[in-house]
Amino acid sequence: MRILSLRLIIAMIIGVTTVSLVSSWYQVRTEKDALRLDLERKSETFGESLAANAESYLQNGDTAGLKAMVERFNNRDHLLGIGIYDSEFFPLAATRDLSTFTPAIPQVLKDAVSNNRPATTYMRSRFRRLYVLAAPLHAINNHVAGGMIVVYDTGYIRSQIFHVWSQAFVHIAGQVLVIVAITLLIVRWSLVGPIARAAQWMKTLHTDRNVAPPPAKDLDFLQPLAREVAPLAESMRQARAAAEIEARLRNTNESLWTAQRLADHVRTKLRGSNLFVVSNREPYIHNRQGNEITVTVPASGLVTAIEPILCACNGTWVAQGSGNADREMVDSKDCLQVPPDNPKYTLRRVWLSEEEEEGYYYGFANEGLWPLCHMAHTRPAFRASDWKYYNEVNARFADALAEEIADEKDPVVLIQDYHFALLPRMIKERLPHVRVAIFWHIPWPNPEAFSICPWQQELLDGLLGADLIGFHVQAHCNNFLSTVDRVLEARVDWEHFSVRRKNHWSSVLPFPISVDFLEAENIAPEKDTAAEERSALIAELGIETTFLGVGVDRMDYTKGILERFLAVESFLERHPRYQGKFTFIQIGAPTRSRIPRYADFHREVESEANRINERFRRGKWRPIVLLSRQHSHEEVERYYRVAHLCMVTSLHDGMNLVAKEYVAARQDERGVLILSLFTGAARDLRDALIVNPYDTEATGEAISQALEMDVNEVADRMERMRKSVKEHNIYWWAASLIGDLCDLRLSRDAVPKTTASET
Repeated sequence: MRILSLRLIIAMIIGVTTVSLVSSWYQVRTEKDALRLDLERKSETFGESLAANAESYLQNGDTAGLKAMVERFNNRDHLLGIGIYDSEFFPLAATRDLSTFTPAIPQVLKDAVSNNRPATTYMRSRFRRLYVLAAPLHAINNHVAGGMIVVYDTGYIRSQIFHVWSQAFVHIAGQVLVIVAITLLIVRWSLVGPIARAAQWMKTLHTDRNVAPPPAKDLDFLQPLAREVAPLAESMRQARAAAEIEARLRNTNESLWTAQRLADHVRTKLRGSNLFVVSNREPYIHNRQGNEITVTVPASGLVTAIEPILCACNGTWVAQGSGNADREMVDSKDCLQVPPDNPKYTLRRVWLSEEEEEGYYYGFANEGLWPLCHMAHTRPAFRASDWKYYNEVNARFADALAEEIADEKDPVVLIQDYHFALLPRMIKERLPHVRVAIFWHIPWPNPEAFSICPWQQELLDGLLGADLIGFHVQAHCNNFLSTVDRVLEARVDWEHFSVRRKNHWSSVLPFPISVDFLEAENIAPEKDTAAEERSALIAELGIETTFLGVGVDRMDYTKGILERFLAVESFLERHPRYQGKFTFIQIGAPTRSRIPRYADFHREVESEANRINERFRRGKWRPIVLLSRQHSHEEVERYYRVAHLCMVTSLHDGMNLVAKEYVAARQDERGVLILSLFTGAARDLRDALIVNPYDTEATGEAISQALEMDVNEVADRMERMRKSVKEHNIYWWAASLIGDLCDLRLSRDAVPKTTASET
C-alpha cells in the first residue's frame, strides 16, 4: 500500500506539473507576442513621426535642429537611442549613449537604405537585448538622403516573461501541495480508519466476544493479516509529517507585517549591529504637573514603526528634549532607558536653547524648508540667522550621535526628516564606516522651485552624505536627482537612481510610509454598530443631520482646508436636497502657532467656517462643525468609523496618513475616501475618489458621488484599499527602509542597490 500511495502521489504531481507547464508556456508565449507587437506598433508610429521631422530638417540643412530633435525625443519609455545618418552613414545627430549599445552601423540600417523601405530586427549587443527600427530618409526629390535608427531596450519584455514564469511556478507549487494533501487525506480515510477500527476490534475480542465486527469493506484490507501493521505505521508517519508541514508553512508563509516580525527581520539584517535613530521629536515626553511627573507618547507612526526595532536590538534614539521635566529624568550623560514600564532601549536627549529652537525649528525648517517643499503658494522665508542656528543644531546632534556610537563596529543610523539635512554629511565625515539613511517625510520640489533657497548647495551636499535617501514616492526621488544634477558637481546615475559625490554613492529610493493596521482594528467597539455610534456622536455635537463627512488635519495651509470648505459650499449649492442632511466635521489641531502664517491661517479657517454656516444654517443643522483642538487617536478613530466619507484635499503632501488611517478604521468596509491627487497616498489608494482640490466644483461633485454611490461599489473599493494598507503597513515600511540600508554595499567604487526591498 505504501508503494501504491507513493506512485499515486508521484503520478498526480507529474500530471499536474506537466499540464500546468504546458499552460504556462502558452501563457508566456502569448504574453511575449503581445509585448513585442505592442513595442513594434509603438516604434512604427514613433518612427514615422520622427522620420517626417528628420526629413524636414535634412531638406533645410538644419543639423542643429536634428540634434535638438533627437535629444527632445530621447526620454520615451524603453527608448535607448536615436541616430540620424547621411547617405554615407556618417552620423549627423545621435543620442549620447547610442554608441554604447550599437558601436557599429547596424546591418538593418544598411538594408533599409539600400532597399528604400523601413526594416526592423531584434538583436543582442553587449549583453543587452535590443529592438532596432531603421528607415530611409528622403530629400525633396524623393531621393534617399540618409537613414535613421531607433533603438529600444527589450529587457523589460524578458523581465515580464520571468515574472510570468515565477508566478506560474508559484501556482504549480501550490497546486502540487494541494494535490499531495488531498492524496494523503484519501489514503488516511481509506486505510488508517479501517485499520484502526479493525485493530480496536481485534483488541476487544480478547475481553468481549459479543463486540460487533467492523464492516466488511474494512476487512478487505486485512487479508492477509500480516499486512495490517505496515499500512497503520505508514499512515501514522504521514499524519505526523503533514502536521509538521502545516506548522512550518504557517510560520514561513505569514504575509502580514507585525511588530514582532519587523523586530525579527531587522535583527537578522543588523547581524549584531546597533541601530541609532535621530529625530526632532522624542518618543517619550516628561512633563511636571503639580507634584507629579507624567509621561506622554506623541501620536506618531514613526514611534510605532521604529520602537519594536530599537527594543529588539537595544538601540538608541537621539532626539530633542522638549518636556519641562525631561532634564529631571536623564542621567549624567543625558540618557534614560525607555519604555518606562519595560526599559529596552536608550533615549538620548539633546538640549536646545529657546533661540536655537526658534531659529532652527520655527525659522529655517518650518518657515523656510516647509513652504519651499510644499507648493502651496506660501513664500518661504530664509534668514541668515536661522541658517546659522540650523547648522549649529545639526552639528549638536552630530556630536551627540558620535558620542553614542563611540566604538561601535558596524552601526546603522536612521535620520528622520527635513530638520537634519546637514546631519548625514557631518556623521560620515566623523565616522565613515557608519551606514546612514535619511528619510525625507515631505515632498521634494522641482529644481526651479528649490533654487529659491540660498543654501541649496549646502543642503544637497549634506543629504548626499547618506548612503540611502528615502522619499515617499518616485516623483520626489526624480525631483531630487534633477536638483542634484543641476546644482552640484556630482554624477547622477539615473539607471540606478543613485548619486556619486565626493567619491561616495547615495541611493535615492521611494518608501511609501503607512499606518499600523492592526492597531486600528483593536480600537473598534465590540458592540455598537456604525449607525448607533453615529447617532451618539451627532447628539454629543448638538446637531441634527443624516450624513457625515470628516476631515482630520493640522491647521496647516498645505492641507487644503479652505478649499475643502468651498467644495462643501459648492456641493450644497448644486445639490440643495442635502441642505439640512449633510454635515462636514473638520478636526483641526492647532500647530506652529508661533509662526504668523499659521496663526493667520487658523483665523481664516474659522472665518470661512462661520461664513458658510451663517449662509446655510437652519435649526440645529450646520453644514460645517470645526473642532479646533487636539484629539487623541481613539477620538479620531471614532469619527473615522461613523463618517460616510473622509476628505483629504491637501494642496501638496508627501504621503498624508489620514487617508490610510481612515481606510484602516473601516472594518465594516463602508465609507468613501475623497483624496487629493497631490498626495503620495493617491498612488497607493487608487480606489479613492481622486480630486483636484483647486477645482472646488469637481470636489463638491465628488461629495455627491460618494453619498450616492452604490453600497456594493463602496464595499468593493474599501475592501481593495484595506488590503493594500494591511499588506503595506507601517512595519512593512520600516522593514523595507532599514533592510535596504543594511543590504547596501559601502564600497567607494560600487554602485548601490537600486530598488527597494520587496519584503
